[in-house]
Amino acid sequence: MKKFVYAFEEGCKELKSLLGGKGANLAEMKKIDLPVPEGFTITTEACNQYYVDGKQISEEIVTQIEANLKLLEAKTQKKLGDSNDPLLVSVRSGAVVSMPGMMDTVLNLGLNDLSVEGLAKLTENRRFAMDCYRRFIQMFGDVVLEIPKYKFDKVLDGKKEICGYEMDTDLTATDLEEIIAGYKKIVKSEKGFDFPQEPKKQMMMAIEAVFGSWNNDRAIVYRNYNEIPHNLGTAVNIQSMVFGNMGTTSGTGVAFTRNPSTGENKLFGEFLINAQGEDVVAGIRTPQKIDELKDALPEVYQQFVDVSAKLETHYRDMQDIEFTVERGILYMLQTRTGKRTAYAAIKVAVDMVDEGVLDKEEALMRIAPSQLDQLLHPTFEPSALESANLLAKGLPASPGAASGKVYFHSADVVRAREQRINTILVRTETSPEDIEGMVKAEGILTSRGGMTSHAAVVARGMGKCCVAGCGEVKVDEENRIFRIGDQIFKEGDYISLDGNTGKVYSGAIKTIEVGLTGDFAKVLEWADEFRTLGVRTNADNPHDAETAVKFGAEGIGLCRTEHMFFSDDRILSVREMIVASNKVNRVKALDKLLPYQKEDFIGIFKAMGSRPVNIRLLDPPLHEFLPHKDEEIGALARDLGVDFEVLKSKVESLSEFNPMLGHRGCRLAITYPEIYEMQVKAIIEAAVYCKDELKIEVHPEIMIPLVGHLKEFTILKKLVIDTATETLKALNAEVVYKVGTMIEVPRAALIADEIAAEAEFFSFGTNDLTQMTLGFSRDDSGKFLDEYVKKEVFDKDPFESIDQNGVGKLVNMACELGRKTNPSIKLGICGEHGGEPKSIEFCHKTGLNYVSCSPFRVPIARLSAAQAAINNPNLKK
Repeated sequence: MKKFVYAFEEGCKELKSLLGGKGANLAEMKKIDLPVPEGFTITTEACNQYYVDGKQISEEIVTQIEANLKLLEAKTQKKLGDSNDPLLVSVRSGAVVSMPGMMDTVLNLGLNDLSVEGLAKLTENRRFAMDCYRRFIQMFGDVVLEIPKYKFDKVLDGKKEICGYEMDTDLTATDLEEIIAGYKKIVKSEKGFDFPQEPKKQMMMAIEAVFGSWNNDRAIVYRNYNEIPHNLGTAVNIQSMVFGNMGTTSGTGVAFTRNPSTGENKLFGEFLINAQGEDVVAGIRTPQKIDELKDALPEVYQQFVDVSAKLETHYRDMQDIEFTVERGILYMLQTRTGKRTAYAAIKVAVDMVDEGVLDKEEALMRIAPSQLDQLLHPTFEPSALESANLLAKGLPASPGAASGKVYFHSADVVRAREQRINTILVRTETSPEDIEGMVKAEGILTSRGGMTSHAAVVARGMGKCCVAGCGEVKVDEENRIFRIGDQIFKEGDYISLDGNTGKVYSGAIKTIEVGLTGDFAKVLEWADEFRTLGVRTNADNPHDAETAVKFGAEGIGLCRTEHMFFSDDRILSVREMIVASNKVNRVKALDKLLPYQKEDFIGIFKAMGSRPVNIRLLDPPLHEFLPHKDEEIGALARDLGVDFEVLKSKVESLSEFNPMLGHRGCRLAITYPEIYEMQVKAIIEAAVYCKDELKIEVHPEIMIPLVGHLKEFTILKKLVIDTATETLKALNAEVVYKVGTMIEVPRAALIADEIAAEAEFFSFGTNDLTQMTLGFSRDDSGKFLDEYVKKEVFDKDPFESIDQNGVGKLVNMACELGRKTNPSIKLGICGEHGGEPKSIEFCHKTGLNYVSCSPFRVPIARLSAAQAAINNPNLKK
């Protein structure tokens, strides 16, 4: 017979997947002789079986529960529901991965109209007994019977108001009996039956409720956010009650062995005298600091200090502990690895290495790479945030904190910044034409778009705070206002964005900056000792390049030249080139752009020093650089001195039904080779200047985008080499450069052996490779991808974490094929996936040379690459 129920003494921490975190740790605490109330755990497998059986607890499981209940009664010498000396139990959830507050708990189970009298006689404290019973009815009514909690609160608060009480503890036994009667009436009215009096029935109903809470809305949302699998199930812990509400020598509390915000090696927590556990969490009373327990109950405090130290030593990590004191006796109800801020995680890891508790590898594995985002961007000052007015909540598209005046158009943002005004760019959604405003703004707010929308991707690349897809915000760009409910915000009003949470606040909130220093720098130095995967950055300007170098980037994996074309001093020449009717006029316009491009590359090369710089030649379709509204076309026609109708016709002729698959990338250069000729000339001239004038040995990597056919690559490779050779000859100089391609068309991955025979490097552009492999538009897939993740079609949005079973197979195939014909080919990735921990581990296992990500994700990639190497010690590069 399969074992579905374990007594605490039968378990251990190694059975966490079966007993859940709480059950395994209760068993472990019992094993090391800590004071743990008796109990048993119903396994996660029983929970999964419950769902398999159509949300029914099978007879086999019921039999095992009843057998373990008898053993519990024998150990405690109490009986569930007994009228003289009743056994009361708690019924608590306990998932494999800690999910604080997401699932349900019932305390004081086993009380009924008879056993409550027995408890009153036994303790000689009628008020205590009645307080336990009213708590039980309320919790059972809320959790098991699904009666809204406020209905019970209304009875409780009403009684306190009538009697003029401020605290629950002011209620007398008689008051509590009247409240209990009121609670029972609510149950009868809401459910049509009396409050259950049979204790075993109460228990089975509570167990079913805890199993059911595994799939409540908040638990599902929490699992999705924290990437916890939905098939783990929750265990249920049945534990004999101990009571913190038995007077001034009793109490309850929660504490951490170190400060979870700062990492300081000092007990941190709170407790309440004469209270039960939910009182601390619910905030019904203001708790006291844990060190004040020393004054209230000195012997208990010292015992708790000793137990806390023992637990941290045993688990070799910071612990989050729940405890109860009953009449001066300490009981441990839970211990688990304490959740902590990024700052605390780093400090605890470094301190534990210094203390000899952990080695460097273990310390690195204790830090979640995704947490580092908190340390790399400005954050709001905590005290200022407490008094801030929350307006709305969208998607936390790019971390950081920003306050500024609202502006709705890119040009207005630029003008405001010239006057040193901090700005927030508010748009329905952004487009490439907004790039200058996005660069100048402190933060970006959009009412539409997802985590991989234009606003999100560009903002993350710039390390810019962004809240996207905030549907509560109704943007009226024409009238320069936005609405949230009845509130109207005009251009020039102050708002604040928290890109870590997606929250939007009114007014300006003070921010604080953080840097790559101290323990943070030390952890990243350790990471560099272990990782074998290189880490580069995606950077399109000197500022981003400098930021990335500061964060440890070893080169640029993607420089997108199109982002250089949108600034006011060059967009007119770009548009002149696009609308030119012949090659001669196009070349004239391109000659105007050449100095700008050269200047851009000099700035980037200077910032990167001798590190390699991978430059992608022009990729987007030409229509993205043109205006589309009649008034904007008219203005451009006047600037260029051409007829409005002729220009409008040209703009319309360049529009495409599916631009992603249209006239872009290498296809542009096959049609208009002079575009790439100008760019290559600018790259080489900039490299020569840096070598001769700045004494920097530059290593450019010239990348041809969107190749799907070998002939596309060979035609353009010849163009690059011929242009570079001619330029170097004219300058009487030498520069070592590489020519390669971006693998972003599935066909390129399939013929990678052919392309590798000609290419010196591959860079996997997994954004477009994902779009083309899955047939999903990145810009439109937000409408259905949430449902796909919810229905487990994907574990995670494939534009955030690489689809290893589909896109990943193409990457792996291209690597293997490429190395067959060119063993020395350099392989990297430059899509958004280059900064995502799971994708980075995939890249490590696939044997790539480097990953490339936005500047502010470079530290995340460094740590993730180290963890990938530690997780896969047998892989040789």
